[in-house]
Amino acid sequence: MQAFGLINMGILPLLLEAMTPAYAQHDQREQEARRPNQEQPARPERQQQPNAAHQEPQQRMPRPEERSQQPTARPQRQPEPARPTPPQAQERERGQQERWQQDRGQQDRGQQDRRQQERRLPQPQPQARGPQEYRQQQAQQRQRDYATQHRSTWSEHRAQNWQSQHRTWQDRGGYTGFRISTTSYRNHFGPRHGFRMSSYPLVVVGGFPRFQYSGLWFSVMDPWPEYWSAGWYGDDDVYIESWGGGYYLLNRRYPSDRIAIMVYQN
Repeated sequence: MQAFGLINMGILPLLLEAMTPAYAQHDQREQEARRPNQEQPARPERQQQPNAAHQEPQQRMPRPEERSQQPTARPQRQPEPARPTPPQAQERERGQQERWQQDRGQQDRGQQDRRQQERRLPQPQPQARGPQEYRQQQAQQRQRDYATQHRSTWSEHRAQNWQSQHRTWQDRGGYTGFRISTTSYRNHFGPRHGFRMSSYPLVVVGGFPRFQYSGLWFSVMDPWPEYWSAGWYGDDDVYIESWGGGYYLLNRRYPSDRIAIMVYQN
């Protein structure tokens, strides 16, 4: 029994130490349960919001980015009152206007003079597109010029009676002009080398028609027969022949008619 009592006396302090925190925790929980009811502040009464139908719309303040985008009204600039022009400035402006009018008048007169000069100058002929076409155009123009020269010249040198008007070189006392070399005559003259007279240039020297052919000039001393066609120089083939010590022009259509000609080198 004494031993049991000693054991109880030893266990009792331990049980008291174990029970003390449990009572302390129980008292702390009771105090915390009573504290919210005492310390909780009274909530304000809920304010009654006005009816949305009677509520006035509030003006929304613009945002910073919207304020930057809105145009800023600039104050209008008041027009400055017109300043009176001093007399010297008026005279200077008047002088500038007079000089401008004079220059404008000179330009107009210069344009009129140029127009009159352009009217007097011959209009340039349109050029061909390429070198070959240009050469063809030039050749055609030369042919037209030669035809005009021959037409106006031969009409004045037609015989009235060729049998009585023409003369041979024997009748004229012999041929005294330039002599064609044998090689040149074989290559360019004779019955095998016919040509059209109107295809070559023609001039009148000393009252006689003179035409150019194969680098030489030939002066026609006799009139052409009246029974030849009026356009024989452009329609008939002619050739140059050496006969009886001199040179003659013959027409293939009339081979018996020999027209005396004189040969010139230049």
